[in-house]
Amino acid sequence: MKNLTLKNIAACCGGALKGDLSSADFEVTAITTDSRTVTDGCLFAAIRGERVDGHQFADQVMENGAACVLSEVDLGWKNRPFIQTDSTLGALKAIAEFYLKQLNIPVVGVTGSVGKTSTKEMIASVLGEKYRVLKTEGNFNNELGLPLTVFRLREGDEIAVLEMGISHFGEMHRLAKIARPDTCVMTNIGWAHLENLGTRDGILRAKSEIFDYLREDGHVILNGDDDKLRTVRPNGHDPVRFGLDPSNDVYADAIVPHGFDGTSCTIHTDEGSFDATIRIPGKHMVYNALAGAAVGLTYGLSIDEIRRGIGNCRTLAGRFNIIRTGRFTIVDDCYNANPASMKASLEVLQSGSGRKVAILGDMGELGADEVRLHEEVGEAAGAMKIDALLCVGPLSENIAAGAKKTAPEQMEIRCFASREDLMIHLREVLKDGDTILIKASHFMQFNRIVDTLREA
Repeated sequence: MKNLTLKNIAACCGGALKGDLSSADFEVTAITTDSRTVTDGCLFAAIRGERVDGHQFADQVMENGAACVLSEVDLGWKNRPFIQTDSTLGALKAIAEFYLKQLNIPVVGVTGSVGKTSTKEMIASVLGEKYRVLKTEGNFNNELGLPLTVFRLREGDEIAVLEMGISHFGEMHRLAKIARPDTCVMTNIGWAHLENLGTRDGILRAKSEIFDYLREDGHVILNGDDDKLRTVRPNGHDPVRFGLDPSNDVYADAIVPHGFDGTSCTIHTDEGSFDATIRIPGKHMVYNALAGAAVGLTYGLSIDEIRRGIGNCRTLAGRFNIIRTGRFTIVDDCYNANPASMKASLEVLQSGSGRKVAILGDMGELGADEVRLHEEVGEAAGAMKIDALLCVGPLSENIAAGAKKTAPEQMEIRCFASREDLMIHLREVLKDGDTILIKASHFMQFNRIVDTLREA
């Protein structure tokens, strides 16, 4: 890893290199916080977690080939190197910031209330037509995950697409300090994390901290259809705006949904117009394609390269991932949920074959309006062409209550106290040939429902 010698690591994070100092000029091969992924020559960062304290594995990781341990305590070693620091997490953030500066590659930072991950995937797919791209994997988008993503970069990588997720004020400022993006992409300002950020204006203010470290010659790409983002002009930058309104710099029309096979549309840019095929279901995916096109143009891709990148993008597990078994079509959208994403997924469910069944669970971090927002999702569900609505969890009782206001008599609406309660009754509710949407906030662990149905 470029310039990540033990002495440089200690210096950049304000730590002290102790023990055996003979390897001070050794350049580590990787950085990990998981003792199970230790490789020869790596730096192991000991993190104190809720369940496990990484310091207890210090001796083990050295025996397994680690070059050094980053520690919050004095390990007392004389014949092994270790770096002592006040905060391992703080040190990792400082090391990641230092390392990214050594590589000096463009960084695209992606944030927003809804669609960060799918937009990040689309942007990476488009840029991948021309560059070697490293992107955020899984949920590695927070103050620990972002540094670990940065540490996966190598000198052969040409551009990084980094997802940046927050739930409190100040978090985005700290993430932006690490990433120092050349390009900031913001998908929308929705209703997520209201518990901590208060209002949509609070969300906008917190997300806008991404501009604190935007490079002077950087680029800003915003959803121009979003009423809050329409007002943003950060640090004197003139944003590129995307959306369905023709007043945007990059916009789409002639949108034709093809159910679970995706959507086609025509995308218009200053460089020309082209027909695009988006192979991921949902009209909302058009916005992701537009963001991908805007970023692609920013980094010099041709129209043909952008078209191919959009067409090559695929879904991830837990994010409207369609699984076809011998009995069901499962729409695995259980990674996370908020009111906007719930409604978008329900709209797409209507295109499924057979009976349409929605298994919906509680949405977290909605603050004082959580009851009303759950009811609104229910009202939307009741007005759609859905055959059965199964609501799981205490907050989701409000989804059922809302649905009963708008649903036709034939819609089956049932409530279950918990995921375990639902599992007991699944056989009596589901039928062969059903298309089943599974969606809730991550803490509901609805992936277990997906696993059960997949096995069935």
